[in-house]
Amino acid sequence: MTLEALNYLTAWPEIFLLGMACIVLVVDAFISDDKRDFSYLLAQFSLAGTFVLLMLAQIDGRVVSFNGMFVQDAMSVVLKLFIVAITAITFVYSRDYLKDRNIFKGEYYVLGLFAVLGMMLMVSANNLLMIYLGLELLSLCLYAMVAFNRDNGNASEAAMKYFVLGAIASGMLLYGMSILYGLSGSLVISDIAVAVNQATDTRIGMVFALVFILVALAFKLGAVPFHMWVPDVYQGSPTAVTAFIGTAPKLAGFAMIIRLLVEGMGDLQADWQQMLIILAVLSMATGNVIAIAQTNIKRMLAYSTISHVGFILLGILAGTKEAYASAMFYTIAYAVMSLGGFGIIMLLARKGLEAENLDDFKGLNQRSPWFAFLMMVLMLSMAGVPPTLGFWAKLAVLKVIVEIDMVWLALVAVFFSIIGIFYYLRVIKVMYFDEAVDDQPLSCGRDMQITLSSNALLVLAWGLYPAGLMSLCLSVF
Repeated sequence: MTLEALNYLTAWPEIFLLGMACIVLVVDAFISDDKRDFSYLLAQFSLAGTFVLLMLAQIDGRVVSFNGMFVQDAMSVVLKLFIVAITAITFVYSRDYLKDRNIFKGEYYVLGLFAVLGMMLMVSANNLLMIYLGLELLSLCLYAMVAFNRDNGNASEAAMKYFVLGAIASGMLLYGMSILYGLSGSLVISDIAVAVNQATDTRIGMVFALVFILVALAFKLGAVPFHMWVPDVYQGSPTAVTAFIGTAPKLAGFAMIIRLLVEGMGDLQADWQQMLIILAVLSMATGNVIAIAQTNIKRMLAYSTISHVGFILLGILAGTKEAYASAMFYTIAYAVMSLGGFGIIMLLARKGLEAENLDDFKGLNQRSPWFAFLMMVLMLSMAGVPPTLGFWAKLAVLKVIVEIDMVWLALVAVFFSIIGIFYYLRVIKVMYFDEAVDDQPLSCGRDMQITLSSNALLVLAWGLYPAGLMSLCLSVF
């Protein structure tokens, strides 16, 4: 097999997705608004084809190609599969929502596909330049998606905040990478790992670079104190965009942390572990406490995201293979739970009404007992109540923290989780015990009904049988 053939074989899913995204872009420019469903179907076909190509990828160990810039391994394939699947589900949820607001445009799907491409490049990056290019491709698409509803002032404001703060974070990342390149003499992550291992006189410089990189990573994930963009962007964006931002990019962010911190700077674990402890505790405290005061459910879920990021960082800082697997398990669990939650919000919304406030959920059980039950499952899972998926995710992270003799940190996590249960139970209370403000029946397409039901039931099924997903996560490290 020639080098060129090997290169193309490892990147076939990305090449296919890039080609299809360009086709969707061109085709959408020539069709009328009443035929916009074709762009949607073409986008879903693109994701389905990418998913199939990923499933067909035969991974024997770790394959590095494109002169050390691109790596294909078990972790990258699993994360890409979940990114593609979650994006496809987000597109299903979004179609009726976008139609009701007269923003059912092909740009949403084109930007979404290019964002997925950026995430896939981040997941398979083995080079600092590749990480940065993938991150910027993702970020630029997200900035445009937040401002997608051009006539909405809140969306434009959220996009500006996201763009300015995102540019600062990208600058931090680039500065940290440039220091790392100057000290190691290479952009390849494996070469950097060797340079870090052999560093003596340059160790202080390496730690200096680590600080800048960690600030950028914390911003991209939404960890405190770099979380200021999360609530405003979640609330200001159209819910279809919020659902996308709050799910799949978290998987890419997890992969970026593994590539940079674990694979690239694993020998500096003693340094980045202390930093991650501070970020994790602050995120869990701030997210869970401030979420209690929120009456807007999108802002509540934004602060919930911040608290969940704290748990993900707990798993990573433990520094063992089991810990990385538990953090990956938690990230996937959070993405699936959050996707279902935003799906319910889009279900309740209708033309002229955004179901963003807790009052909009009043009496949901009277209007639709089935969807009230699904929302209850999702909220209980986010709260970490057994036997849901969220319970096993939290338990897995706490277990690895206890195993490295940081019992105090596990107790802090449990304490703030108990506080967090309040605002999740408040949603359930409103659905089941308050009188309905809106008595109009819920209506949505059959595809959304099936997908949303499957999403929530999957959370419950994985909660009852978590071993399969955990074994999958353990197998990639």
